[in-house]
Amino acid sequence: MLDAHQHFWSLARRDHVWLSPEYPALNHDFGPAQLLPLMKKAGITHTVLVQAAETEDETDYLLDIARQNDFILGVVGWIDMLSDTFPERLEHYLKQEKWVALRPMLQTRDPEEIALPVFRRSLRLVAERKVPFDILTFPRHLPYMIDALRATPGVHAIIDHISKPDMKGGPMDTDWCAAMTKLAAMPNVYCKISGLVTEAGVDWTVERIRPFVEFVADAFGPKRLVFGSDWPVCLLAASHAQVVDLARAILGNLFGPADLQAIFETNGKAFYRLKD
Repeated sequence: MLDAHQHFWSLARRDHVWLSPEYPALNHDFGPAQLLPLMKKAGITHTVLVQAAETEDETDYLLDIARQNDFILGVVGWIDMLSDTFPERLEHYLKQEKWVALRPMLQTRDPEEIALPVFRRSLRLVAERKVPFDILTFPRHLPYMIDALRATPGVHAIIDHISKPDMKGGPMDTDWCAAMTKLAAMPNVYCKISGLVTEAGVDWTVERIRPFVEFVADAFGPKRLVFGSDWPVCLLAASHAQVVDLARAILGNLFGPADLQAIFETNGKAFYRLKD
């Protein structure tokens, strides 16, 4: 089983400006020693390690960890897509062992930046070099992202955390539904079943989350869904085991064994072009 979305950090490095005292569950060091027992209990054998800071230094730190731990099959790193040096930095990271994908943290940015010529140039290069591309956005970013992907049809992309819709109560937002439907119509776009509990809140329930998962499952189909724990960020609302059990419970009611094997392992390996 593959966990296609997890993080590590060391507080002493001061990489993560978003960490604050209001998140006591996250104000600790998290590394392989903490994750491995949880993985074993859940039946997870491999992971994809994803950046959580807008610095190349953090990406280099994660690559060092990945090279020392065989269970990490790849690192999704960060490069500044608004910089004129992006082409050179992309070529640098394409040569790094276990660097498998790019993730700009678009959720922290003004959505209009996605329409900037410099971003579009960088995205075209991502497509040309066939680099897997993680889309970390809120729903308000999606119209801009759809336009960018339509203008750059070769991008091999995956939507993190189903683009973080508001799942704390009430009906699904129709704009999110419409945007996700448009993204699902692009055959080169995948969707991660990840980050659900944090968007649903500390009082989350399976039934609150279920309609959102069912919606993206219907839109993308079992061949373009990928599971990720989002550990340790998930600790804001649930344990690692609860997150795994939640995904298994909802998806297990939708798909049979072969499709579940794809969602929980082979789709992620195919998307990131991973080797055991």
